[in-house]
Amino acid sequence: MMLSLLIAVPLLGALVVALLPRSEDGRTARYVAVGVSILTLVMSLLLLREFDLEVGGYQLTEQHEWIGAFGVHWALGVNGIGLTMIFLTTVLTPIVLAASWNDKADDPGRTNAYFAWLLALEALAIGVFAATDVFVFYVLFEATLIPLYFLIGGHGTGRRSYAAVKFLIYNLLGGLLMLASIVGLYVLSTQQGGPSFLRADLAGLDMSATTERLLFLGFFIAFAIKAPMWPLHTWLPDAAASATPGTNVMMVSVIDKLGTFGMIIWCLELFPSASEWAAPVVLVLAVVSILYGALLAIGQADLRRLVAMTSVSHFGFIILGVFAFTSTSMAGSVLYMFNHGLTTALLFLVVGMMIARRGSGLIADYGGVQKVAPVLSGVLLLAGLASLSLPGLAPFVSEFLVLVGTFSRSIPLAAAATVGMVLAAVYILLMFQRTMTGPLNERTSTFRDLSPREVGALAPAIVLIIGLGFVPQPLLSVIDPAVDPVIATVGEGDPPQRAPLDLTQQTEGDHE
Repeated sequence: MMLSLLIAVPLLGALVVALLPRSEDGRTARYVAVGVSILTLVMSLLLLREFDLEVGGYQLTEQHEWIGAFGVHWALGVNGIGLTMIFLTTVLTPIVLAASWNDKADDPGRTNAYFAWLLALEALAIGVFAATDVFVFYVLFEATLIPLYFLIGGHGTGRRSYAAVKFLIYNLLGGLLMLASIVGLYVLSTQQGGPSFLRADLAGLDMSATTERLLFLGFFIAFAIKAPMWPLHTWLPDAAASATPGTNVMMVSVIDKLGTFGMIIWCLELFPSASEWAAPVVLVLAVVSILYGALLAIGQADLRRLVAMTSVSHFGFIILGVFAFTSTSMAGSVLYMFNHGLTTALLFLVVGMMIARRGSGLIADYGGVQKVAPVLSGVLLLAGLASLSLPGLAPFVSEFLVLVGTFSRSIPLAAAATVGMVLAAVYILLMFQRTMTGPLNERTSTFRDLSPREVGALAPAIVLIIGLGFVPQPLLSVIDPAVDPVIATVGEGDPPQRAPLDLTQQTEGDHE
């Protein structure tokens, strides 16, 4: 019942926050929301303690019949991959809520709704990461669109209505394609022993190559839109430019991970042959995403759009590692999902604090900020260096594992992806130079530095980014046992390693 409770706590918290009496400052709602998110984090830490690394596989499982006539079950369980993503979700939510403490809605009375939607989004995300019934997975996957739609359209800025509708249309289209594939799986399961939506039952279905490929495409396109992967990414820059910093963090750092998570758990495990069939095209698209996202980030004039385009590039690395089909690259991808979540959260939150002070997201409206706000400048530099995978910071380890694993599968693709690391240095350092260094812009002369509360809100992300940069093994020890069965399912396996040259035998042969 631990997983059900982990979903129920933030969901009930969201209901309580929504029903609290409204006030001008919404202080009570803020306190309750942060308290609920901290309680959820503590529960996730208990979940980590209960998870047995030596046993591996899916643990903490629960299964209850929901719609018996159709074989639907409320079925939950986590392996190392799902557990890692749940931990990311529960870590980021209190950071987001604390950093959003001073966010003001157009109508102060709507503060309750803003914090309630964030808690609801956390609950739904945990449910998606834990679902082992594909029908439950789909319902929760689509339900995440509701909070995000209202967070972007109701609490955003600028062209928020346009951005919210565009976000909804793209993701609903992907969801409909996935639904068609789920119906196909249901028909097959009915023909082969009885209706079932359980992952374990669906993984053993017998299907023709054509059927498997069509069903795979329905899932994959939905996940590629969510990820977001080129050329299905165009909803993201508009949504990021209109959403609040907290919404951006939950959207890009958590909800978009549902796409790459789904590729591993559902595409590769349910459709292994189709995944191998599609891999060459997916790998090329992943490299295009890396380079395209990085090049567009260099040319962005808006800070939020820049961070959004960096994420397109980073998601390219994650997808590359998944479809390289090596244990090293896939472990790197899962670790990258966690590390990217931390880094992008820090970037979006610091950029949001800058915009709140300056009243503009345009890079040209800044300059010389480090002279008046050195702490803010330092945090932005740390987040930027982590984004470009500086050695010693968490993303470096994951990006290195992805590239090493990919090199063993395809040297040309890995070499092309490596160019993305160079481009990352360009867009991050240019952004920092234009906003933080140089002459002090007269409109930023009164720019105030980060407050102790803001530093405290960002501190957990900073500590994890630095800590995991030096000691990534605690997370890898959770991830590795879950990766190997997925690789074995796909059937590719790790490429054979060349044996090291034995110089002693060679010398003896020469003497002979």
